[in-house]
Amino acid sequence: MKQTGTIFLAAVILILFSCNSDYTPRPRGYFSISFPEHQYQPFQETGYPYSFEYPVYSNIAKDSSFLDDNPDNPYWINIDFPDFNARIYLSYKTIGGRSVYKVKTDNGYRDSSTTNTFENLREEAYKITYKHTSRASSIQDSVFRTPAGIEGVFFSIGGNAATGRQFYATDSVKHFLRGALYFNATPNEDSLNIVYNFLEKDMQHMVNTLKWKQAGSR
Repeated sequence: MKQTGTIFLAAVILILFSCNSDYTPRPRGYFSISFPEHQYQPFQETGYPYSFEYPVYSNIAKDSSFLDDNPDNPYWINIDFPDFNARIYLSYKTIGGRSVYKVKTDNGYRDSSTTNTFENLREEAYKITYKHTSRASSIQDSVFRTPAGIEGVFFSIGGNAATGRQFYATDSVKHFLRGALYFNATPNEDSLNIVYNFLEKDMQHMVNTLKWKQAGSR
């Protein structure tokens, strides 16, 4: 009986000591991600006004949005990364061509057509990027010039914005290509940053291997 009382007293003391001891919360952890080796393959589809190299661990599909509204859209494609639940949207517009937009009116939406100028397309690219300002902690834009002489701007967006990497590339005369990386997940910079950094290298490789095709070339 005496031994039982001793054990009970020791248990009570242990509980009281545990309640008064300091507690150190552990930092939030994230799943470990295995990245493949950066390897690339050519995108040289017949009829497209551009070519480039893209990762072997991604898939390309034609964008199906608004194909009937915009004559440029047959050259819009999506680059999907199934292992990362990510997608790069590539949209192409011909400078001097025409684009159709949906305009809201009191009687609903109507089509509005406009001529694509270099200045308008560049302004639109900046406007689309900076619309994420409310969720972004920073936006950095870097001017680039590729080995093929193509110029443009690469955007790195910090914080929990819907897209963290964007770019546009152009010859300022005929071709204008814009790319944006999105994840099919709730934006979280802490968990996605390592994937952003990995896929940013792929985006930069795509840009650096980008070439414009001459009319009638394959």
